Amino acid sequence: MGTRHTVRMNDFRLVDQDPAPEWYGRLRARTDDLSPADWLTGQGAGQGAFGTVAGVAAPGFAAYARILHPARLGERPVRWSTVAAAHGTRVTPVTRWHEVIGADEEYVNRSDLGLPGVWDEHAAEGPTPPDVAQALVPVLARHTGTPEQCWFGLWAGYGRWDWDRFPTFETPGRDEVLLTGRLADAASPVSLDEFAELPDLWWPQDRAWCLGGDVDLVSTYVGGSPELIADLLATADLEAHPVQPDDLVG
Repeated sequence: MGTRHTVRMNDFRLVDQDPAPEWYGRLRARTDDLSPADWLTGQGAGQGAFGTVAGVAAPGFAAYARILHPARLGERPVRWSTVAAAHGTRVTPVTRWHEVIGADEEYVNRSDLGLPGVWDEHAAEGPTPPDVAQALVPVLARHTGTPEQCWFGLWAGYGRWDWDRFPTFETPGRDEVLLTGRLADAASPVSLDEFAELPDLWWPQDRAWCLGGDVDLVSTYVGGSPELIADLLATADLEAHPVQPDDLVG
């Protein structure tokens, strides 16, 4: 699917939606030229298959990492490995959250699940959580020459804002509003508005890497150089695993 330079109406518009702002945190929404996203929409490197790592974080990179969104115990983040040890399971690069806690996939969001003293809130579903984003930013900054000029894709389907007046570009399964700003400001939508969602897609002008998430995922995926992926895997504040571009996401 190619880039669409026209506005698409939201088929499920909510009556209490507010008009979307031109500034989303400290990131600015593009109202005209979407060409910086062409490489993600089949006019450049092409698109990965829906539901795969390359479909979320763009194809063509030498290496990829999966960053697990932590569970919670109260306000404290809890690593999947800690939860798995308590449940007698194990975490591999492609393990799904319901497998970690020993639940059927269709019942994973039941409120009565949890393990006292270990976790009481499921791994965060959706785009990159703010605390994970804050840990990612300095690592990603070390592996691009253009941290001051980055691009971001925000799914137009998040319910709070009406994005109808903005053009969108298509990625597998999603319509994205194009935002631009500094890498250092990637988490600014949440720092300025606690109910905002972070962008699903991040990439620098030099395309040294691409970060991808999704409303339905409990992981963030990053494609880039082997050096970047090694750096992510070694970052103490992240729970990361190496993955392949055709691995299924979760």
